Amino acid sequence: MSAALIDGHDAALFDLDGVIYLGPDPVPAAPNTIAELRHRGVKVGFVTNNAGRSADVVAQHLTDIGIPTDPNDVATSAQAITDLAADTLPGGARVLIVGTESLCDEAQIRGLQPVESAKDDPVAVIQGYDSQIAWSLLEEAGFALQAGAKWYAANPDITRPTDRGIVPGIGAQLQVVASTCDAEPVIAGKPYRPLLEATISRLGSTSPIFVGDRLDTDIRGANRMGIDSLFVFTGAHGVADLLAAAPEDRPNNIAADLSGLLEPQREVEASDDHAHCGGVTVSLQADREVHAESIPDDICGQLDAVTAMMALVYGANAILPNEAAELFDKLH
Repeated sequence: MSAALIDGHDAALFDLDGVIYLGPDPVPAAPNTIAELRHRGVKVGFVTNNAGRSADVVAQHLTDIGIPTDPNDVATSAQAITDLAADTLPGGARVLIVGTESLCDEAQIRGLQPVESAKDDPVAVIQGYDSQIAWSLLEEAGFALQAGAKWYAANPDITRPTDRGIVPGIGAQLQVVASTCDAEPVIAGKPYRPLLEATISRLGSTSPIFVGDRLDTDIRGANRMGIDSLFVFTGAHGVADLLAAAPEDRPNNIAADLSGLLEPQREVEASDDHAHCGGVTVSLQADREVHAESIPDDICGQLDAVTAMMALVYGANAILPNEAAELFDKLH
């Protein structure tokens, strides 16, 4: 039997939105996959850029959907950014919290003093995702930054996947504030190192693999850390995004969902103008366009085809056909 992808790794780190769950519901493969990983002795950590909920709330949500979880197994960008702020600001510093009560609580735990207005002379703005953010609070953040406050942000995600579709993320809220000032936030969440470093350290891992659905945060973050990654098709990004990914956003592995950790790693044989994976062969035409001899109608075969295409597109400066993404109807 071929070795599973998880073999050789002592820990699996998971993004949450779009990997473990979509809104209130689990990704179907998630509960059984996590249970099997734990049965095999693999350390499991959940890493979320969503600063809107505490680790306790996230752990309870995971438990409720069939993945028993201790809060210590959850690392949030709210924890990471308030750690970073507390390390660089004076003790008891006034900070304007632009986010949820959870973010405010994390700041207080670390000895910072949350305030509600730029009129309170905060030395810093700490911003995290809040789906119910008040426009007036975004204005207060702008006023504070114009007055010279430092700017900290939990994460840069422009969008979030939900059970109903894609919605604006904190990155959109950051852009609103940025339009009022000449400032750039210090960011702790993926793809920046602090959140992943803290999670890996907490688990005591030496060979982790990170599973994510966003190329520009999850996969880029793993690449910056120098760790293996698995990209899954259950969240924000799809085939077109994957094949067009910049070098820093390219994963080591792909799968339909996180259960790919329990499957053998896909192997591809590639030359300058051909690539073969599983039963699929793709080739470069004279115009440098990638051509597949056939696209299977099953998930496994389509993953093989995408893997082969990745080898040519990433390595040979190939051109994708306009309908490339439409060919892979089993991958979403």
